[in-house]
Amino acid sequence: MEKEILEHGFNFNRRRFLSTLSLGIGSVALGSLLMPNLFGGSGADEDGLPPGIPHFAPKAKRVIYLFQNGAPAQQELFDYKPKLREMTGKEIPPSVRGTQRLTGMTANQASFPLVGSFVDFKQYGASRTWISDLLPYTAKIVDDLCIVKSMYTEAINHDPALTFIQTGAQQGNRPSMGSWLSYGLGNENKNLPAFTVLLSRGIGNGQGVYSKLWSNGFLDSVHQGVQFSKGEDPVLYLRDGMNRGERRDMLDNLSELNELSYKQFGDPEITTRIKQYEMAYRMQTAVPEVMDLSKEPDSIVNMYGPDCLVPGTFAANCLLARKLSENGVRFVQLYHQGWDQHGNLPFEITNQAKDVDQASAALVTDLKQRGLLDETLVIWGGEFGRTSYTQGTLTKDNYGRDHHPRCFSIWMAGGGVKPGIVYGETDELGYNIIKDPVHVHDFQATVLNQLGLDHEKLIFKHLGRRYRLTDVSGKVIRDIIS
Repeated sequence: MEKEILEHGFNFNRRRFLSTLSLGIGSVALGSLLMPNLFGGSGADEDGLPPGIPHFAPKAKRVIYLFQNGAPAQQELFDYKPKLREMTGKEIPPSVRGTQRLTGMTANQASFPLVGSFVDFKQYGASRTWISDLLPYTAKIVDDLCIVKSMYTEAINHDPALTFIQTGAQQGNRPSMGSWLSYGLGNENKNLPAFTVLLSRGIGNGQGVYSKLWSNGFLDSVHQGVQFSKGEDPVLYLRDGMNRGERRDMLDNLSELNELSYKQFGDPEITTRIKQYEMAYRMQTAVPEVMDLSKEPDSIVNMYGPDCLVPGTFAANCLLARKLSENGVRFVQLYHQGWDQHGNLPFEITNQAKDVDQASAALVTDLKQRGLLDETLVIWGGEFGRTSYTQGTLTKDNYGRDHHPRCFSIWMAGGGVKPGIVYGETDELGYNIIKDPVHVHDFQATVLNQLGLDHEKLIFKHLGRRYRLTDVSGKVIRDIIS
């Protein structure tokens, strides 16, 4: 840790900042100006220090997580397996399948024929990385990506797997990753929430998303994700018909009443409620401006595609994610539903890929040309992978794939992650990991690390237990960090 501090010289961290501050009132005032969250955060980490300052020099300031809900089939997108295509129609060898638990959708199948991808792959970029023909725009930015092909998880069904990768536990009532970052680092922009959520949907079978995925859990409710909708009012009930002066007077009076309640009952949620009212007041001005895409130049619209001007589409949400991120929102979470292709996979995944390919690549390119990619970690991926054998009947033109927790692919870009690399490897049938496995908790630990947070120290004590995003495991994947 000392070596990292020396290497990053003037970057502040908790110990360096606090040890170099003198005890004078002037220094304290200066500290509060330099780091507004230093004295305003709630809770403390394992060292007993308030949130708002990273444990060590961060590589990234913010995260944009493009979550592909329903589990994209890695065999059709990133994990090129010519041997699997060669063996299409043949039974999966028992030595490969092993004793893996199956879902109720395929457990009673009489046979498990392998099926290769219907789509071709080509190599792109200086890295010569294999990318599916379904992702022509992603192929153009492959040298900006770190593709991890060896992710694995513990859950085999959507709800627990989705909850696990978002909150670190398969059950509900745990803080999501965005909430942990809000708790650990505070807010960069006092006029916008630290954690926002945007939803979109493709034409395929859409597994639902639900508010527990962006819940604050047992953390203060100020850390909950704020969902923006596609309608005229992106945040419900933000507009109340009052003018600014009337609203200000009402909030001042309400704050006085809440302060009296706090003195009487000592409930910390009362002070949190005051903060939320004040945030809503400031958001009345900030949110409409950020959500307005009409001023984006034609070059940006063309980059993201015409759908970026259609509210609620994945493309529009990607463009909004860039605007929110550049305005200081710490964690922007996108959910794009429709990747659950148990059948009719060739048709559905083609359309899903078309929905997200151009805008995902545009987001990375846009951040890069604005000089923001180095400080923004972009993540793309789902909750688990898909089986190498078909679910249901295999025909010449159609097939499906079941859930597969043993391996799946994601990509990351920016935020101090090495560009133009592929990490991890699966076997020749794309069924088991044979090199550099990455557990969900390893992934979460690495994301926190890039933002200057030690996943073993970002802790909240609740009901007598110390909780963290990575529970009791997880290790940072150092080989993918620049």
